[in-house]
Amino acid sequence: MNNAIARTTALLSTCALLLTACGGGTKTVTNSTNNTPNSTTNNPATDTTATTGTSSGAIPIGIAVAQTSNVALLGQEEVAGAKLAEKYFNSKGGVNGTPIKLVFQDTSGDEAGAINAFQTLINKDKVIGIVGPTLSQQAFSADPVGERAKIPIIGPSNTAKGIPEIGDYVARVSAPVSIVAPNSVKAALKQNPQLKKVAVFYAQNDAFSKSETEIFQQTVKDQGLELVTVQKFQTSDTDFQSQATNAINLKPDLVIISGLAADGGNLVRQLRELGYKGLIVGGNGLNTSNLLPVCKALCDGVLIAQAYSPEHPGEINAAFRKAYNDEYKKEPPQFSAQAFAAVQVYVEALQALDKKSKVNKLQLPELRTELNKQILVGTYNTPLGEIGFTPIGEVIQKDFYVAQIKMGKDGSQGKFTFLK
Repeated sequence: MNNAIARTTALLSTCALLLTACGGGTKTVTNSTNNTPNSTTNNPATDTTATTGTSSGAIPIGIAVAQTSNVALLGQEEVAGAKLAEKYFNSKGGVNGTPIKLVFQDTSGDEAGAINAFQTLINKDKVIGIVGPTLSQQAFSADPVGERAKIPIIGPSNTAKGIPEIGDYVARVSAPVSIVAPNSVKAALKQNPQLKKVAVFYAQNDAFSKSETEIFQQTVKDQGLELVTVQKFQTSDTDFQSQATNAINLKPDLVIISGLAADGGNLVRQLRELGYKGLIVGGNGLNTSNLLPVCKALCDGVLIAQAYSPEHPGEINAAFRKAYNDEYKKEPPQFSAQAFAAVQVYVEALQALDKKSKVNKLQLPELRTELNKQILVGTYNTPLGEIGFTPIGEVIQKDFYVAQIKMGKDGSQGKFTFLK
């Protein structure tokens, strides 16, 4: 499982090749990254005779993330990370000489889109496992589809409570919000020990935001702070004047927002425009540079807890960081790193399984089952650091961070600055 580190240095000499596949598309993707797949009526539980076809071609791994809708601000970063992983691991021989092939399906931003994407990947594309979906809200609906089909699922950004408990075939490389979220509140207190009053905002139509706000609210109480108001909104909202005014009238020292990039960014902007000058903590849904064009200069100072740092030591992260920087001219975000790590887990688990029993000789149902077992017992040195899994599929990770957004004077450029 740890052989990825030894192979990584060579990536630096092949960046040009690697980055060729990270533009608008890649020749190995068999489905359009712009079209939402249609639903299928096939019963995945009855698909027991298909083989992987790896004896004559690449091993297909499904990527079911949001490439359209307001959630695409997050899903596009996952696509970028997955493509980097595909090119990198194939340049190192794939699965003991057999390449992998990423098969993309767009989940859009709702549960129906995620279910359709999963069904297409399982029944039509015959993938051996799935990375996705983007949102926890989608995972609670789509993951049971994969569980019934007995196909491994690795959530790249599903951090709500209860995700691994969905089933035996569900795991995640995204650390739970209960571990990550409190770090940003503690960082806010470190910057301003005089904090007393806190206003909380959350998207009530999003399962993750509802889960995250519970953690934030409990952290506020645990830190001895006063929760002066809880304001609700929808991820589709663009006007937050009423909620923002209600909160500002209570004179909070800290505002905490659980939402997505578009709605969260607009809320940050409107809070500042209405005169709020205190600290702002954003949840994981705001953890993307795609937030910056939404609130621009008014994004400055927002604190966001992180499960990834571009500065994390290690050869594979150094190679990933350089490749991402060369292609996108900015530091890699958490969602890209997590998608890369999810693909890496599949590749290294397949490599280990292939040494025990050649994967191209296994029937698809048996391959999926044995691969799932292998995933859970492995240890993986990823851009996130060393990770593993508990028996139920919860990620084991030790390194976490907090970043603060720093915007340029004109508000057109900004970056996440990691706090010591």
